[in-house]
Amino acid sequence: MNGPHLAVVPEETEGAEVYNLTRGPETTAQRLQRLQHEARLLAREEIEALERDLIALGERAQQIAEGGEAYAVGLREMASRLSSDLPQKAQSLRAILERTARS
Repeated sequence: MNGPHLAVVPEETEGAEVYNLTRGPETTAQRLQRLQHEARLLAREEIEALERDLIALGERAQQIAEGGEAYAVGLREMASRLSSDLPQKAQSLRAILERTARS
């Protein structure tokens, strides 16, 4: 007694999209709006990644600034300035991102 062959479907659905078959095809205007929305989402993701990177670089700069004699004085001084500047830049990015999201 051989039944139908069954296969496990992976639960990963990244990139999958549900399409409503009862609605007609997208108009050009609808497609433009959808693509602009997707572009804004992608831009936001990129800015959030940059924000995380700036914070991480600020932490690394702080470690170098506190590294003692292993680093030259000029390097420690520059790293010290970067360690305070980079988190502020990240906060500025976040503020602009939040402000533009509300408008």
